[in-house]
Amino acid sequence: MTALAQHRIATTGQLRRMLRPDGTRQLISRALNKLCSDRFVDYTVLPGSDRSPTHAWYLTPDGARLTRDLPILRGRPPYPITSTTAASLKTAHTLTVVRAHLAFAADARRLGHEHGPWDWTPEVSHSIGEGERVMADAVMHYTAVDGEERRKLRAFIEVDRTTMSSERLAVKLIEYARLFRYEAQPVGRRRPASAGPSWLRWYPVFPRVLFVLTGASRNRLENRMSDLQSMVAQHPLVAGLAREVPLGAAVLEDLEEQGPSQAVWIPLAGGKPRPWTDL
Repeated sequence: MTALAQHRIATTGQLRRMLRPDGTRQLISRALNKLCSDRFVDYTVLPGSDRSPTHAWYLTPDGARLTRDLPILRGRPPYPITSTTAASLKTAHTLTVVRAHLAFAADARRLGHEHGPWDWTPEVSHSIGEGERVMADAVMHYTAVDGEERRKLRAFIEVDRTTMSSERLAVKLIEYARLFRYEAQPVGRRRPASAGPSWLRWYPVFPRVLFVLTGASRNRLENRMSDLQSMVAQHPLVAGLAREVPLGAAVLEDLEEQGPSQAVWIPLAGGKPRPWTDL
């Protein structure tokens, strides 16, 4: 239930890989069926899975109330889904975001790094001024371990299923550039000495920005990556961000098949493909 409160929606198989990668599907299924009979969780059946139905699970309002005070979810707003219709509107994108998380989690286990279910927070919003906000599909926390050395990394994750125009996708870079520069000002007071950008309230270093693309041909996805690179080259605010913050894009299927630690990431500021940690 905590995993569903954190990640919003997930299939039985995704929950197994997230919580019990060495366990059986039946173990997770039994727990979900019991919670469903108690009306703490519910599910929607994914389209095209009639022969062997795939269930996408989510918390009911009762389940959301039960989990909202858990310490691990402190500060995380409850997100009850009130019907299968409401669930179906969110399912495709949310499950794709979970796929991206699972690719990083599997890679971390293989490498002996640290990245688990609670190190991936979907739908994180920050003010960028003038009543506007930037909403990241997820914020990732990841600890790379090399002997005694521990390197803490963070990233804003943007998952693109090719459902919006390439230009709208590239505009997300402008929003992150605005967040990078934004300094909140107290209302009704004289401008004080700067305390620095607002993001320092949450992050010691501005997270890198990673775009994960899927849902189209390889050629079309590569064109969308080129449009992201063009935004970096042409927009002065984004160019300034790129000088300070690593920016990259990769194809989701490459992350799942090869792993995020492989040279599958295109640096948006230019250069050869590389691992996300080396952007």
